[in-house]
Amino acid sequence: MRPNLHPALESDPLNSVRRARESLRSCGEIPEGVLRDEIEASWRRSLCAGLSVRDAFDAGARVAGTRDLLDRHRDLIHHAAPEMEQLARQVGDSGLVVLANSDAVILGTEGCRDKSMRSRYGLIPGACWSEQARGTNALGTAIVDARPTLVNCTEHFLDPVTRFSCTSAPIFDADGGVIGVLDMTREGPLVQPGDSLGIIQLAAHGIENRMFAHRFPDQVVLAFHSRQQYLGSVWHGLMALGLDGRVLALNEQACQLLGRRRESVVGNNVEEVLGEKIETLLSLRLKDGCGSIHTRRGELFCELLQFPRSLPGLRVPAARSGRPARPPCPDLGRLAGGDERLARSLRIGARALAADVPVLLNGETGTGKEVVARALHDASDRAGKPFIAVNCAAIPEGLIESELFGYREGAFTGSRKGGMVGRFQQANGGTLFLDEIGDMPLALQARLLRVLQERVVAPLGGGEEVALDIALICATHHDLRQRVKAGDFREDLFYRLNGVAVRLLSLRERQDLAALAAQLLAGLGADGVELDAEVLRLFESYDWPGNIRQLEMVLKTAVALLEPGERSIGSDHLTDDFLEQLLTPARNHTGSLREAELEQIRATLEQHRGNVSAAAAALGISRATLYRKLRQLENQPGSCGEGA
Repeated sequence: MRPNLHPALESDPLNSVRRARESLRSCGEIPEGVLRDEIEASWRRSLCAGLSVRDAFDAGARVAGTRDLLDRHRDLIHHAAPEMEQLARQVGDSGLVVLANSDAVILGTEGCRDKSMRSRYGLIPGACWSEQARGTNALGTAIVDARPTLVNCTEHFLDPVTRFSCTSAPIFDADGGVIGVLDMTREGPLVQPGDSLGIIQLAAHGIENRMFAHRFPDQVVLAFHSRQQYLGSVWHGLMALGLDGRVLALNEQACQLLGRRRESVVGNNVEEVLGEKIETLLSLRLKDGCGSIHTRRGELFCELLQFPRSLPGLRVPAARSGRPARPPCPDLGRLAGGDERLARSLRIGARALAADVPVLLNGETGTGKEVVARALHDASDRAGKPFIAVNCAAIPEGLIESELFGYREGAFTGSRKGGMVGRFQQANGGTLFLDEIGDMPLALQARLLRVLQERVVAPLGGGEEVALDIALICATHHDLRQRVKAGDFREDLFYRLNGVAVRLLSLRERQDLAALAAQLLAGLGADGVELDAEVLRLFESYDWPGNIRQLEMVLKTAVALLEPGERSIGSDHLTDDFLEQLLTPARNHTGSLREAELEQIRATLEQHRGNVSAAAAALGISRATLYRKLRQLENQPGSCGEGA
């Protein structure tokens, strides 16, 4: 006999939505109290906009001036790229990560190898997904409601998109206004929607924090939290301060930690807000940027994320004792771990960079190429000078030339007033890191070669050439020799870049996963948190296609799901999507981990006579996780065992 499912699992939570849709089709009215409140409100707005669930879907509709649109939002696109790449790893090939602006116009996408699906459903740059245009959808509705939003399959308003489930989170600027929205879209209903909402919120907060610091490059930016381990996470509060002590801006987390509304803080002196003068806060930089202060809300742990290099006329007092400084960024020796081959390659790379020889980092996506590039820069005599990173694959093809070389005012329609300084000039005197160089458009490679040969650069639209003094590090996950043979990469550029090649190990090749996880957890402010034995075993048998970057994202999500006081990461702290990946048959392993686990569940259910709560406790998983696995048992042919 197959196990009987819990009654809650036998009912389809979307049945009520289907009934509401049929009522709308037949009577033209939305029944009250059937839909979730936010979905019902959105459906009513969709009706008021003159939409019908039967409306044809215009997948090709795009706003005018897509290039101008992308240029106006280049900062958002740039700062969102790392989070989008990590999320794309989470959702897999069948899911899509979407970035849109505050009008719900798509700026970029990641993931989903089926490009025809993107164009078929209008998931392309320039397409507008506002509620007024597309009805209830996570992108448009998240902007209207200004909060994270889930739209599960048939909760979409228009019939043609009810096959998809979407979760979105708005992205807020330093003033609390919505500047964009981040979305994950996949086919089919979501089984554990809370996990998806948590992941998308984490990513949106990460983008907001980067945008916050970017907006105030010449001001003091202070991070703080009431719990020390949350410093350095996406949950810390951020505050921008002028050198006169005036509060310029703060993020939503800061408002919550202080228990005050944004408008009651901005413009006030920081001493009134935190009880400390600006000089005292600046003294934190004498202690590697870290310390603690006592406020009316209790103790706050603080860190100076940035401050002006020169502080004219400002007397900074000696630092008081506080929490110990955080460990510095990993040096080359720590990055190599116990692998002598990698250690030797990194030493050679450092010597090459010192001799003005370009370094080419080869490695799979997520192996930490930018971390290594920064470490090489910090180990060189250019340490302290600019380190400018450019991901050639993350920048839309129409913008990459202006991104690298800059442009003069009026160079093209929509260009910024005053023009823009390109990344080459920004890196002058320091190091330029060109990530994913193998994805640079062929037409642009000739200009890059000229700049590298002549060491001068001129912005688009004319102007004087500027002499360059830069160290160059490039990185790729491609085999550039094969791309040269295929005609996709210039041979002369390849030899110009391939001074010293350093191969970075994939995560599955490393033997120090437990130690690496501990190092990443410490960097996330989770010192003392560890993986339980079962999770470590599953991690060690997994292929990690996203490598270190994927591991870091998994750990960041797990830390966010820890309850207060929990110090061990178990399967309950992993998302359903990732658990599904962990339990698929592993590479070079015989048999199926999933089948073995389901067999164990059958046996445990029999042992506890079908008691789901007791079986979940014995297996060390939550009831919700066990319910999900019971579905797998029900759907597996020939399943047997006593019912729950």
